[in-house]
Amino acid sequence: MCLVGCGLFGVRALAQQGPDWPDWAYGFTEPLSGDSLVAPPCPDRSRAIDCAYPPVEVPDDGIKLTLPGTDRTFTRNEAWFNYGPADWYPQDHPPMPAVVANGRQEDGLRPCALCHFPNGQGKSENGHVAGLPVAYFVQQLQAFEDGLRRSADPRKANTNEMAMIAAALSAEEKQAIAEYYGSMPYRQMVRVVETDEAPQVRSSRNGLMLPLEDLPPVPLGMRIVEVPEHPEHTEIQRDPRGKFVAYVPRGSLAAGEELVITGGGKTVQCGICHGPDQRGVGDIPSIAGRTASYTLRQLWDVKQGSRVSPIMAPIVTNLTAEDMLYISAYLASLAP
Repeated sequence: MCLVGCGLFGVRALAQQGPDWPDWAYGFTEPLSGDSLVAPPCPDRSRAIDCAYPPVEVPDDGIKLTLPGTDRTFTRNEAWFNYGPADWYPQDHPPMPAVVANGRQEDGLRPCALCHFPNGQGKSENGHVAGLPVAYFVQQLQAFEDGLRRSADPRKANTNEMAMIAAALSAEEKQAIAEYYGSMPYRQMVRVVETDEAPQVRSSRNGLMLPLEDLPPVPLGMRIVEVPEHPEHTEIQRDPRGKFVAYVPRGSLAAGEELVITGGGKTVQCGICHGPDQRGVGDIPSIAGRTASYTLRQLWDVKQGSRVSPIMAPIVTNLTAEDMLYISAYLASLAP
């Protein structure tokens, strides 16, 4: 059985892609084409790291870097070490389970803290796992393992790696990870700005959008440009307290609020399941304050059928890419 990254899946995604495909949400500045970089094949007996794009080796320059509010220092390579990345603020979280802090190098299993950080905040190109209900967290790990949660865009290699990580975890490890991240609150990390223009950007291979310095802004159009407030802190030092700014089209917040609160005649109110403040109810997760890119990807994946959700599928059926943009922008503006 091929869980993720299969050739046929890539072909199906390419065939479905149309002019409204939200490339920006997956961290890409150009539409998928025959020349696009596509995630490595990910056979079901691979080590999880084999599903990622091959690393670009960076010589360690020995320069110790710092961040505000900590006396800890790390080189760039220490901050990014695959099996024990920098923990800048150990006071921000309880003791990490071994699989969160270090993974399992002998199995090619990179730790949760590498992408999601020790505090679970994550970044725009991955998930925000702090504060998720424990039962929901475990359920989603199982969905990744079972091939029921994939990326609709075959360029998104980190989703494939996540599926293989989930498949390699024991039931005890899954529970420990869920309880660890569920014990911490998710903190707002997005500032939403309605505008007609946005910075020019480049994209990392895993989909982190970064502003191009000293270049003039460009028309935003019908997309969201979401970049770190302090790009070097986020990209080089992996700052777990880093924040983002989301540039959204004018009118997005009002249009998104209408869809979220009333359904806008196209869907049902989000608060029926996620609560009147969109902060979750019981085992249903909060959707407030997540990065807009993350929220859009989830909605779009459900609509494309690559994230299987019997509850959400009928809710997104009549939503367009534009509707989802508005919803994502509005939800990003809310306090979690």
